[in-house]
Amino acid sequence: MLDNSTACPAVDNSTACPENATICSGTSCVLPEDDFNQTLSVVLSTVLTIMLALVMFSMGCNVEIKKFLHHIKRPWGIFVGFLCQFGIMPLTAFLLSLAFDVHPIQAVVVMIMGCCPGGTASNIIAYWVDGDMDLSISMTTCSTLLAMGMMPLCLFVYTKMWTDSDAIVLPYDSIGISLVALVVPVSVGVFVNHKWPSKAKRILKVGSIAGAILIVITAVVGGILYKGSWVITPKLWIIGTIFPAAGYSLGFFLARLAGLSWSRCRTVSLETGMQNTQLCSTIVQLSFSPEQLELMFTFPLIYSIFQLLFALMILAGYRVYIKRCVKTNKDVEKREEKDDSKSISSHAKENGGFVSDETK
Repeated sequence: MLDNSTACPAVDNSTACPENATICSGTSCVLPEDDFNQTLSVVLSTVLTIMLALVMFSMGCNVEIKKFLHHIKRPWGIFVGFLCQFGIMPLTAFLLSLAFDVHPIQAVVVMIMGCCPGGTASNIIAYWVDGDMDLSISMTTCSTLLAMGMMPLCLFVYTKMWTDSDAIVLPYDSIGISLVALVVPVSVGVFVNHKWPSKAKRILKVGSIAGAILIVITAVVGGILYKGSWVITPKLWIIGTIFPAAGYSLGFFLARLAGLSWSRCRTVSLETGMQNTQLCSTIVQLSFSPEQLELMFTFPLIYSIFQLLFALMILAGYRVYIKRCVKTNKDVEKREEKDDSKSISSHAKENGGFVSDETK
């Protein structure tokens, strides 16, 4: 880190960085982490990790073994999600970086975000919008597992014009920890649902509320811990706004084009737009110098804010639709069953030997 006495030039305009900024160019700055923030970060990360494990345990209580295995055996929904996660998102990141002509280092961080797997928050939102939880859990698990190979490949393909892909450090240990933190509590939840279905329903209700609280707490904590790093180029703010919205929209339309039901379209949409921003932050901090961090340090946080805002808008819109346009949950199920039956015949003809998971 740069010395505090030389890091920040004295300027009299409103964009000047604070005197204790460790990195400052007049347009963006990063403040040193004080003892309070370090302690707060450790305590809250521990609490949030435990809460996340409990929430994913409760989400697992909504997963049925037969349906989950069906998605694995006939992975049409997972395959569509894979195309969205590692096809649409990296390509969208690449096009946005070119369109806004951002600094090469900023383009790289946008690409890293686009290549990350889906985040666990998507499972919580998917539950609240009556998505297919079996598909949601299987997509998150598979995308995290496949990220170990797909992230290096996507970054190698898309970042050639900006940087050497070897300069980007991928924390495979963090990816592995994320995978374990997802699979273990979900597996326990699936077992509880199989053995004690009635108890699983009660756990699910409590866990879904805790999950909503967890999302809010995470957003607030992020704002507190990184409050000194908010001044950044407007282009990254614009990209951080457009990117998640594009992910949600393109994921939904591709899923619908693939013949998936409305509930699964909502699931794929959320899994596509909601990225693992914590993983992106880790990669950025491991890969770049403090001088480079000043140009894009807060982009993962910007993305996480807007992906959450758009997800809440989707949730609110869906709830309004259910309240005003659909009288009962049975009406929803009948509509989606009818929709499934329509998609079966046409989709089976189009796919030939590759059978969709919608057909069984």
